[in-house]
Amino acid sequence: MRPVLGAFGKAVLSQLHMRMLLLTIAPFMLSVVIWGIVLYFSLQPMYDWVHAYFAGHDLFGLAGDWLDAMGTGFAGYVVVPLVAMWLLLPLMILTALVFIALFAMPSIVRHVASRDYPQLERRQGGSVWGSLWLSLYSFIVFALLWIVSLPLVALPPLGLIVQALLWGWLTYKVLAYDALAEHASREEFRALQRRHRGALLLIGTLTGAMGAAPMLLWLGGALSVVLFPVFAAISIWLYVLVFVFTSLWFAHYCLAALSQMRAATARDDATPVQFKDIN
Repeated sequence: MRPVLGAFGKAVLSQLHMRMLLLTIAPFMLSVVIWGIVLYFSLQPMYDWVHAYFAGHDLFGLAGDWLDAMGTGFAGYVVVPLVAMWLLLPLMILTALVFIALFAMPSIVRHVASRDYPQLERRQGGSVWGSLWLSLYSFIVFALLWIVSLPLVALPPLGLIVQALLWGWLTYKVLAYDALAEHASREEFRALQRRHRGALLLIGTLTGAMGAAPMLLWLGGALSVVLFPVFAAISIWLYVLVFVFTSLWFAHYCLAALSQMRAATARDDATPVQFKDIN
């Protein structure tokens, strides 16, 4: 637990560095531009599709009862826009995660390594394509589980716990790879995953709880529909900020673990073999 807390403290200090704060701007702007274009051309067709699906399967009554049970005062006319927005949310998460992995994570790892582990050898065990494939595969699993678990939002705190665990798994799979891709060999990466899986999952789950917080913006009833562009932009920025902090936490923990593992291996290799005297 001490290494996890130590990496957390270092991540907080690193997050306050101006260079790390500026890293949130580019992924945020790219995500906003892309989603602004996508929503401009596709939001109304998506509303129409969701409306047709609900009408064809007689789901308006069920959805209305569920939303009323949440005590948020939803009117019937916001059911379709709200469902559409909740379906779009995982895609917004994907864009934030991909842009962090592509544009921010290399700078984050270099920042942490240059300050705390300047002597750590770079063995280039990962690649950009490996990161993209792992991100895509992990996100598909995450998105399916996200959609299946959406009704649990009406059952606090179970919904938040499930969302945090999903975020924990997603960030653990993607960001641990990115944190080690430049410095660890493939064999070292697999060894670190086996030895530190519990700690890495704990970091992912704790930051998953932080990542689940932006979804609270979408529980504001009709207001969340009226202010959808504003809430979408705020949510994307919060996701980017959480991902940058999470990346820093994983980078500090993973590089420290890699450094310690190499030091232990070097000590073992340097230990002379003791032969028993049989005379």
